[in-house]
Amino acid sequence: MRAFPYVPLEAKGWRMAMGLRPLDMDQWLEVDERRDVELEEKRQLLASKYDAVVATNPAGDEGSAELLSDVTAFLATHFSNFTTVTSPDDHPIVAASRVVQEDLCVLVRSDAWRLQAACVCFPSRWNLASKLGTTLDDIHRPVPGYDVELSRPTNAFFERLKPERSFWRLNWTLIDNPALHQPTSARHSPDGDLDNWYFRVERQTLRRLPHSDAIIFTIRNYVTSARNLCDADAAFGETLLLNLDTAPDAMLEYKGWRGVADRLRESLSAT
Repeated sequence: MRAFPYVPLEAKGWRMAMGLRPLDMDQWLEVDERRDVELEEKRQLLASKYDAVVATNPAGDEGSAELLSDVTAFLATHFSNFTTVTSPDDHPIVAASRVVQEDLCVLVRSDAWRLQAACVCFPSRWNLASKLGTTLDDIHRPVPGYDVELSRPTNAFFERLKPERSFWRLNWTLIDNPALHQPTSARHSPDGDLDNWYFRVERQTLRRLPHSDAIIFTIRNYVTSARNLCDADAAFGETLLLNLDTAPDAMLEYKGWRGVADRLRESLSAT
């Protein structure tokens, strides 16, 4: 198994920023050794919890169809050994989601950019059904500081995004459960110490489709033991502690990180 691919901690402490980077379209979607496991988990969730992981409005259908075409073309080009057969009975966004590890969202411009279709099997403690049809500001309203620091640049970025130039970014959190599917769980502070904590990273991509003019948002989740990362690199624990120590109180509350820095400090000093 390869090393954990992304550790997007800020070296100088907590910072709230979009953190966008130009996307090489040859790297749009990622495939690793967990593909079969994660696609099977998606299959089971779509069979048992469809309404929790899929939400669509007619306004998102055209973008979803174009997304499906792009997904199958990408896999055929870069991973030709994988089966990409899809069912015409599936909504296009569901069909696309069944063959990639990423979760998929389609945003369409009307009075504002609104989420009009999504298949999100692996949410990180948010509820998809409540987001359908809402604006970028509505979606991010619970995030402390978003309205002041990120609302304007985020909306401006969506307005300026062109099909010929796509972007990606990373988010991270510290969480008490390694499960990928976490739709509505309460945000508890991770119990115990490092042995019970998990580092979860979202790799997100943003691109504008040329025909439907929809914006596609993909989310790929990676989760690993925080203890393993600390054991592999002492700098990880020190940088994680710095980010926790410098995060605003409102963010600590929102993320469920109250008291975590002190317990992490104790764990690091004991090793």
